[in-house]
Order: sequence, then C-alpha cells, then structure tokens
Amino acid sequence: MEVRLIATAAFGLEAVVAWELKKLGYTDTTVENGRVLFSADFEAIARTNLWLRSADRILLVMGEFEAKTFDDLFEQTKALPWSDWIPADGEFPVQGKSVKSQLHSVPDCQAIVKKAVVEKLKERYKVSWFEETGPVYPIQVALLKDRVTLTIDTSGVGLHKRGYREEAGQAPIKETLAAALVQLSHWQNQRLLLDPLCGSGTILIEAAMLGDNIAPGLTRRFAAEDWPLLGKELWTQARAQASANIQDNPMQIQGSDVDGRMVKIARNNAENAGVGDKIHFQRRALKEVRSSHKYGCVICNPPYGERLEDAAKLPKLYGEMKDVFAPWDTWSIYILTSDPDFSRHFGRKANKKRKLYNGRIRCDYHQYIGPPPPRELR
Repeated sequence: MEVRLIATAAFGLEAVVAWELKKLGYTDTTVENGRVLFSADFEAIARTNLWLRSADRILLVMGEFEAKTFDDLFEQTKALPWSDWIPADGEFPVQGKSVKSQLHSVPDCQAIVKKAVVEKLKERYKVSWFEETGPVYPIQVALLKDRVTLTIDTSGVGLHKRGYREEAGQAPIKETLAAALVQLSHWQNQRLLLDPLCGSGTILIEAAMLGDNIAPGLTRRFAAEDWPLLGKELWTQARAQASANIQDNPMQIQGSDVDGRMVKIARNNAENAGVGDKIHFQRRALKEVRSSHKYGCVICNPPYGERLEDAAKLPKLYGEMKDVFAPWDTWSIYILTSDPDFSRHFGRKANKKRKLYNGRIRCDYHQYIGPPPPRELR
C-alpha cells in the first residue's frame, strides 16, 4: 500500500532532506517551504525515521482540502479514513496551527478536528466513548491560506533527539542542523575534520555517524512503532538492516574547546553515540589551535553573542579565527553565524553563503571552499 508522507525540515534545509530521501530511493518528491512531500510504501515510515539526518519529523498525510468554514473543516475531516489507522483504543491528541486563513482560531480548529475523528471512529467501532489508552497517533491540523493539511506524526519526539546527548552547552545546535552542516560541506570520511569551537561535540559526532553510515535513529523509539497496522516486524527488519550497514572506517576527526567541562561532555556524548573512538577531543583555546595537514576541513558554530555583553566580544573571536585559519589556504572552512558583519571581521568573503535557521535565529552558513586534495589523499 502506498502512502503520502511529509518530511518536515527547518527553513533552508529542505533541499538537503530531499537529497537524503533520494539516497534512500525515494525520488517522487515535492519540495516546499519547511517540508518535502513524497510517496512510498509502509516500509518508508520506518526507514525514513531511522535514516534521515536533517529532517525534523515524518508525517503521514491523511488528507488535504480547502476549508473556509468550520462545517467544511468538520465534514471533510470526517470523510477521511481515520479508522484505517487508529484502533479502538488509540490515543489521538490534536495539535494545530493556522496562517493567513479564515479559520484562524487554532483551539477551535483542534476541537472540530477531534470531534470529526471521534465521529468517524464511532461509525467503525460502534462505541460512544474512546478511553484512548493504546498507541499514540498525534494528529496535526495545519491551515495555510485556507488550505488544510491533516497528518499523523509517525516520529513522536522530534528526530533531532538521537538519544546520545545527555548534556549540552547553553546554546546547543540541534543534531539535525549539525548533520546538515556536515552534508552541505561535502566532507568525506578520508579527510581531516576539525571543529576548534566544538562545545558538546554535536557537529563532529554527526560527522562520525555519517562517516560510519550509522543510522541516526537506530537507538531511539518512534510513535509509529506501536501502530498495529505497521506491525513490529517492519521495524525489526528496518533496524536489522540499518545495523548490518554500519561500517568501521578510519577517520581523522578532531575537536577542541577552551572549556574543559564541555570537552568532557563532548567525549561522553561521542561514547553514547558509538563513535567515541573516532573523535579526538582536547581542551585548547582557539588561538592555540594548529595543524600541519595541508588539506582539511573546518566546520564550526561559534557563539552568536545574542546578549549585548557577549556581542561585544565577537570581533575579537572572529579576529582569532582569521589568524588561526590564515595558514590553511588549501583547507575548506565552513562557519555558521548570525552576525551580519562576520565577513568583515574575518577578513574574507565567502565563496558561498546559505541562509539557515538555528532554532529561531536567522544565520548564514559561510562556505570558504578550498581546492580538492590530490586523488591519493581523498
């Protein structure tokens, strides 16, 4: 049976998610703001939850239609095949959002969708009350310019929750964004990778997992694992296949941070992710970072200085980065920052800039692309 799915993504990462889907064999994709739609079989629900590195969630599309009145919303919601998916004991909370739509009251939209689903399930199960003690089917109702999209969230907890990060710094980068930064850099596991401002190590851990082909969702659970229609065997097979595809590649990945506590946290997180032996972490101030390698790759997410007292320190930090990276004219350097004056302080104009969002913070991904290393070093 074919289903229609949505992989949601932070703005700016849609193309990365579409590329990941293509690698998994799902080529019937439509890229839109904040999401990638695709058609696939049941197995894709498990595979995409396990394997997508940069997506936020996998949503099962139940229906899309136009609604300008609450009656329209109720009747068209009720007409959808909810009982094909939700069992008699299923729990089905409803969340919603509305943008530029006549039905702008989100609580009212949620209540009407809930009522419509209940009425549909009553017809199937011949009961007047649902205790909702079984598997969870999180329903989402999204209205955009009077267009309604109704979905069921197959992921549950967001896909950035890999499970390895027990501790993080004050402003941690999401695992999904970190994975996207690595993939946008086109880093290969044969090449030295360095993060001299590594914090809790998320960028390097995501790189190591990518380098060893470790599925990012392998050690966590998903809402749809408990859905009877999919069955346990589908998930068991998908996990077994993912485990069988893990590699053990030699890698040169290095991280450093001036904060010794963060270095310990990074090491612990890497161990939890199963890549502790792939990354060398050490306590070191940025200005002390050196490398004798002729070719390498830097990916880092320096502090943004969202507070005024911290923002005043940024020109000095960027100046240190300029001095440290200056000898590495054959390296590729990738820096994510929200500071619009970064290029001026860093002293170089990027080959490319990509607009991304770190949470709600609008950032630029500055890409300084070095020459490719000789074939024997790639």
